[in-house]
Amino acid sequence: MSRFKKKKDSGLPAISTSSLPDIIFMLLFFFMVTTVMRENTTIVKTRLPQASEVQKLEKKSLVSYIYIGEPRNVSLYGTESRIQLNDQFSAVNEIPEFIYSEREARDEVDRKFLTTSLKVDEATKMGVVTDVKQELRKVGAFKINYSTRKKVYK
Repeated sequence: MSRFKKKKDSGLPAISTSSLPDIIFMLLFFFMVTTVMRENTTIVKTRLPQASEVQKLEKKSLVSYIYIGEPRNVSLYGTESRIQLNDQFSAVNEIPEFIYSEREARDEVDRKFLTTSLKVDEATKMGVVTDVKQELRKVGAFKINYSTRKKVYK
């Protein structure tokens, strides 16, 4: 007669780590492809004012930003509010050229949906904002958005 031996339960088998580098590189590649880098470096301080009624923009790709506020480097540029278009300080009379270049960078179909977002520091005088809005009207950029922070109720 034959004799059968019972196999003893030796526990769980070891986890195979041979595919682990493939998974890590696949995740790394995924995050590298999907991450959007910041387009502009802000050189003005913008502490946005608070608002109680806030709406999110639908398509952020169709938004051009104009930053208005005190320069970050006060010792070099002073404390007077300045206008930032892209990555440099600009004067009010340079806004039409900025808007035209933003329109040219978009598809012809999307140009009518282009929104100009003003990111204005809460301590900025309204005269600068009014001058910017006048220049935007001259160019026909009537779709203006004011960026704000959502008001927190305690």
